[in-house]
Amino acid sequence: MDFYQWLADAAQRNGSLLCVGLDTRSDRLPAGETLFDFNRRIVDATRDLACAYKPNSAFYEVAGPEGMEALRRTIAYVHEVAGVPVILDAKRGDIGSTAEAYASAAFETWGADALTVSPYLGGDTVAPFTAHA
Repeated sequence: MDFYQWLADAAQRNGSLLCVGLDTRSDRLPAGETLFDFNRRIVDATRDLACAYKPNSAFYEVAGPEGMEALRRTIAYVHEVAGVPVILDAKRGDIGSTAEAYASAAFETWGADALTVSPYLGGDTVAPFTAHA
């Protein structure tokens, strides 16, 4: 399904234009709680209110491999239980093969449905991302 149609359908189904940011700081989690567990509780509490979720990749990258696994699991969980799109907030913008690698990681490795990009370096920096649209 087309991303925009999926987003519109989710907004209509939930009667909301709310996009829930998952900017989860591992240094502020309750004792013993993992990034994924914290996110899961947020998704469970908001899944009938949100038309999309937006994890910020920086908060997962800083936590290393465990953080990136939490990101992957969070995206999969949103798809499974909420059935709405995930916008990976990564603000990517680079040239050529680097942009292609970022796009591949976002869409193929992590399973995001959309990605924030920075077009500062020109159209060539955006093209690899739009190829996945």
